[in-house]
Amino acid sequence: MIRATLRILLAVFYAYAGYRHIVNPEPFLLITPDWVPRPEAVVLGTGIAEIAGALALLQPWSQPLRITGGIGLALYALCVWPANLNHMMMDLARPDGGWGLAYHIPRMMAQPLIIWLALWVSEAVDWPFRGRASALNDKR
Repeated sequence: MIRATLRILLAVFYAYAGYRHIVNPEPFLLITPDWVPRPEAVVLGTGIAEIAGALALLQPWSQPLRITGGIGLALYALCVWPANLNHMMMDLARPDGGWGLAYHIPRMMAQPLIIWLALWVSEAVDWPFRGRASALNDKR
């Protein structure tokens, strides 16, 4: 029940983020590192990838598709980490300090949690619960 609820919430989050990437790419272009080629195409592609991953998480009939969506979203979250780091560095360099460390540090620390969550809600991994579930099943 918890996994299914979190899967829906994560899918809604990613679907909305994907929508935002497509309809209003400017904020995402501003934080895209300079070394990223064709940033407009990359931001559009990331929006499409987020929506596709969200749809894969939401469909009920194919566990392999859900797992693929979860792995894709986890890899996506890993790949956008440089943009988040770039955003933090640019923002903190502003004269007013931007959003500040109180915003950026938790955001950076949340990235591994989001990666794990995409894998867990899609059932690509059971960690850290596999050991506990196996122990419970063995006692039955």
